[in-house]
Amino acid sequence: MPKQTILKKKLALTVLGRCLSLLLVTTIASVGTSAQTSTKAKRPITHEDVWLMKRVGAPAPSPDGKFVVFSLVEPAYDPKDQASDLWLVRGDGSAPPRRLTSTKAAESDVTWSPDSRRIAFVTKREGDEISQVYVLDVVEGGEAQRVTSLSTGAMAPRFSPDGNTLLFSSVVFPGARNDADNQRIAAERKARKYKARTYDGYPIRRWDHWLDDTQTHLFVQPLAGAEPARDLLAGTKLVTEPGFGGRGTNAADTLDAVWTPDGTGVLFTATTERNAAAYAPVETHLYLVRVSGGEPQRLTNTGHSYARPTFAPSGQTLYALRTPTTDGKVYHLDRLARFDWKDGTLSAEALVAPTFDRSVESFGITPDSQTIYVTAEEAGHEKLFSMPARGGEAKLAFEVKLGCYVNLAIPPRASAPLLFANWESAVNPAEIVRIDLPAGRHTLLTTFNTTAAEQIDWQPLQHVWFTSRAGKRIHNMLVLPPNFDPTRRYPVFTFIHGGPHTMFRDQFFLRWNYHLLAQPGYVIVLTNYTGSTGFGEKFAQDIQGDPFGTCGSEITEAVDEIAKTFAYVDGERVAAGGASYGGHLANWLQATTTRYKCLICHAGLINSESQYGTSDTSYFRELANGGPVWEQNETWRKQNPIRYAANFQTPILLTIGENDFRVPLNQTLENWTILQRRRVPSRLVVFPEANHWILRGEDNKYLFQEVHAWLAKYLR
Repeated sequence: MPKQTILKKKLALTVLGRCLSLLLVTTIASVGTSAQTSTKAKRPITHEDVWLMKRVGAPAPSPDGKFVVFSLVEPAYDPKDQASDLWLVRGDGSAPPRRLTSTKAAESDVTWSPDSRRIAFVTKREGDEISQVYVLDVVEGGEAQRVTSLSTGAMAPRFSPDGNTLLFSSVVFPGARNDADNQRIAAERKARKYKARTYDGYPIRRWDHWLDDTQTHLFVQPLAGAEPARDLLAGTKLVTEPGFGGRGTNAADTLDAVWTPDGTGVLFTATTERNAAAYAPVETHLYLVRVSGGEPQRLTNTGHSYARPTFAPSGQTLYALRTPTTDGKVYHLDRLARFDWKDGTLSAEALVAPTFDRSVESFGITPDSQTIYVTAEEAGHEKLFSMPARGGEAKLAFEVKLGCYVNLAIPPRASAPLLFANWESAVNPAEIVRIDLPAGRHTLLTTFNTTAAEQIDWQPLQHVWFTSRAGKRIHNMLVLPPNFDPTRRYPVFTFIHGGPHTMFRDQFFLRWNYHLLAQPGYVIVLTNYTGSTGFGEKFAQDIQGDPFGTCGSEITEAVDEIAKTFAYVDGERVAAGGASYGGHLANWLQATTTRYKCLICHAGLINSESQYGTSDTSYFRELANGGPVWEQNETWRKQNPIRYAANFQTPILLTIGENDFRVPLNQTLENWTILQRRRVPSRLVVFPEANHWILRGEDNKYLFQEVHAWLAKYLR
């Protein structure tokens, strides 16, 4: 019997009244460790269930693989009641995890010494005015010892290959040669009688804060004796370049610094083009600076950006993520590049798996330096792939039908390959796992959330595909409400992901938890529209020059196909909404269709033209729309929601964080003014302490109350 026929028969048996379209294939994933194994009475999910689940951080295995350190956040609605500490678990799972630290301040940036005895981490303890690096002997125990004392603080520590020196980063004032200079400049600025921000170039803002002239530098700190930390970049020509900076993140720049195998130098990523971000892509390159001093040497050529350099355990090969910059495309895969390394020089650059049409999320190299394992997004999951270290075809390690593997880590000095990661799904909050490659499964090393998850009435996501009118295969996931009855008909909320270059994943989503959205009795549709990642580079690039049109149509097509196929889906009671790019698309649906009973828009643009000029990023928007705004090409004119304001009539809920610089407050205010002028039923909620994300527990709880009330008003 053909495979497609078998799938159709199975689905017909599982869902009463379901009529399977020839265009639709559904796979219902299940796993033995999921919440469905419990026989106890279950209850609908609550915001408390979501927000108070323990948050297990990324695994940091010891070099020999015997232990894994990770952070554990024990959340609370009041931030002062929240705890975040380091825990330790044996790599073989032979003993339960134990707490390593117990302090008020959180710890971060954990790293191991080469002998697998000590860890270094960053925290702010009693007496510290700013975060510093501490070292703890895991084998002997005792109290952690502070090893840095810079007035500008410390982050991202790394032990030298001999374990005697720490490399770390600090954010310093330009021109400062030592900590005394930093203290003097800070005092001078504090004594100013005026307050002003002055700029001569781009960028000026990032995420939720204004930028200043401080820079991220690299320091080395001997662990023996009283020698002070030394700034490896102070006085170099590199840091005087107007566009100098590290790889930008939502917080501070990072330099991705690693020691060279012989310990005589430090490899890092940096840019000298940050000031060109308004009109060109910003490339980050690999640099080498000697610990003995001197000018950093750039090692890579123009045409690509590089990130996260990592040496193979053999010390003879360097790997880094590489992204093209010169072809004018709006999206590229992060691919793994390989370099031969000898005597401080790079040669023979090549892609490890040039035909691998997925973006590398995390990677690790086996102790024999022969194989690389990577995680990559694919159709709602983050899966594990292997590739020969010297180059070759990437292969799926084993099929993944539930959840995502993230934060892959492979200890470099283990006697055999050991793979550790976080694993999570929509019904399994994240835990630390050890991956068993021959068996194609994992073993849980932590179970902080399993008991709580078993008490909740939720089901794994259903994967659904359909072929759009344009001939594209479009992936979706369905979230079913608690106490699900296939004989009932449920209203639908199609939730739209942001990005656009992200993907709806089978994960435990904190800020917009899928099952909490479904809790009042909705079927949630999650569509990976054109522009999403995890479906190949071209699929993500196809949004260029067509930012809203195709993907907006696909979102509505998905709802219609699913309503025709599943008898429990009420195609007459449908709402749509999303956040960030999902909010952009909600406003596009407002402009172009009356299909939906109501809409929800969080942090969505209403005016592409003013968004271009006020967001913290602009060049991406120029690429996406096919030129600068003043050229007024067809995309700017025809795919801008505000130009269709005469069509606005669908009731809409608007929410926004006041400190959002990615989609600034002005976008929501423009939208609000138009809606009020048009007398469209609407509601505005502004969170004064929030940025692009609603991260305070009580704020997030109120957000869900508003969302549920809005949906109930128009769907129930």
